[in-house]
Formats: sequence, structure tokens, C-alpha cells
Amino acid sequence: MTSSAIAVSGLRKAYGDKVVLDGIDFEVAAGSIFSMLGPNGAGKTTTVNILTTLLTADAGTVRVAGHDVAKATKQVRASIGVTGQFAAVDDLLSGRENLQLMADLKRVGSGDQVVKSLLERFDLEESADKMAVTYSGGMRRKLDLAMTLVGAPKIIFLDEPTTGLDPRSRRTMWGIVRDLVAEGTTIFLTTQYLEEADQLADRIVVLNQGRLVAQGTADELKRQIPGTHVRLRFADPQELGAAARILPAGTPDEEELVLRVPSDGQSRSLRALLDRLDEHALNAQEFSVHSPDLDDVFLALTGDTADVVAQRTDKEAIAR
Repeated sequence: MTSSAIAVSGLRKAYGDKVVLDGIDFEVAAGSIFSMLGPNGAGKTTTVNILTTLLTADAGTVRVAGHDVAKATKQVRASIGVTGQFAAVDDLLSGRENLQLMADLKRVGSGDQVVKSLLERFDLEESADKMAVTYSGGMRRKLDLAMTLVGAPKIIFLDEPTTGLDPRSRRTMWGIVRDLVAEGTTIFLTTQYLEEADQLADRIVVLNQGRLVAQGTADELKRQIPGTHVRLRFADPQELGAAARILPAGTPDEEELVLRVPSDGQSRSLRALLDRLDEHALNAQEFSVHSPDLDDVFLALTGDTADVVAQRTDKEAIAR
């Protein structure tokens, strides 16, 4: 296997007049976490389906684990594992039986030992002989990923692996993903949770209307978006008004008693701002620097607010 676990060049796919993928190019480094972001309908699922041999591309070349997906389908399938958005477990089988079934289908030697090892790794020993229908959402996702690991695939495709999970279960899954990468596995991640990509991904691409509109690390993408500012909260409207007058570039929020002042976030600029407040005997009760996050990047690059608004609503609900 080369340093590139996945190499995609000029990938195109259309259904009639509808162009789904319009000549995209990217590479995924071996032993890394690569995340593809984009609004619904951007072409993420189509890309994954082509990379996992479930769809045929109209044009372009795709190599996965060193194999051409169009010419070496069997070799590609032997090298990958796929965990879909919805857990593909058999509810009428126990956790152990689900894993054993996968071991039998993949003709894994020492299947019993592999099953035992995966049950231990995913902390499923106590529930191993219970029917999967009794499992919680987090347990089902862990079992689903454990089933994907039967056969030790080099590359794993995770399609929105934490959808519907509570914050604790989500972080458990993040830990498992990091452990897999530490062992040399390559992860291709699609997710609607931008925080997830921010936390996990070594490299991110943003897909919009079938085209890659940006790629880089999370920090590189954030730096493309202006909007770093200092947030100052004051005790009363009078102090807020006075601060707004001496810092005219700021945007006041009278309801929250907050003034947002554009800044590059560097220490010299921050010191000058605070000195200006001191000169007028003004004191901010709270002071913080805010930089654009992946939500801002997503909005700026795709113009699609639905997914980000839904995430923010979800975060607020969890906080409450």
C-alpha cells in the first residue's frame, strides 16, 4: 500500500441531466482521518458508493488501497470496511452471533478468537449474548463498527457514524476511531456534525453541488474565513454605549450588553484595545476572543444554512 490510501482524479457522475459529481480530485493519506463535508445532495454518498465499488463512475480514476475500483473490485472490497449511517445489525441475533456471522461470511480464520477480541475491545462482553434489539443506540453503533472490523480492513468508510447518539456515546466513538488510526487504519469520514470533523479529521474537503470548493486542515479552512473578533460584555447599557462610542468599529448588542470588535486576535492588538478602555475608565465584565469555526466555514462555502442551524439547535438542546 502506497502513502495514498485513496487517490481520486477527475471523478464524474451524472444521472441524465443532473450532474452529481463534476470532476473532483483528492487524495487520502494512509493512516489518517479524512473527512468529507457538504450539504445534503452535495454528492457525498455518491462519492462513497463509487469508492466502495457500489456505483460505477462515468469518468475519472479511483484507486483504493492501491487498486483501481473499476478493474480490481474484489481486491478493493477485501481491503475496506463500510459502516453506514444506520447500524446494519440483525436485531434477532445476539451481539456475539452478529460478529460470528461476519466472521463466517468473510471466512476469517480463528473466528471465535476474533469475535471474543472485538467484544472485549468494544466493551460488549456483558451484553454479548443478548439480542441486538435490546441494545441502546450507542451499543448498536459500537457493534456495527465491530462487525466492520472483522477481517481487519485497511480502510474504513464511516458514513455519519454518530448520528442520533448522545454526547457521551459520540465521544466514545471518537475514541475508538482515534485508536484505529493509531494502529494504522485509514478512516474516510462523512458527517453532518462539523465539531466531529474538527475534532477528528487530519484533512477535510468541502463538497458543494458536485464540486470540491475547499480542502485543507480544519485550521487552514478556518483561516480562509474573516470574522475574528473580541467579545466584550459590560455591566449596564451606559458602559456599553460609552465603549461603542470609543470603539466605533464594534457592533453592540444591547440585549446581551455585548460589544463585538473586529480584531486579528494578536496580543498587541488586544493590549491596545484594553488600554483604550482603561483610558476611559471602562471595565468589561467578560472578555474573550472568537475565531471562525467550521460552522462559519460551511456557511461561507456552501451558502446552506439548514445543516448548521440544525446542529446549533441540537447543541443548545443538549446544553439545556
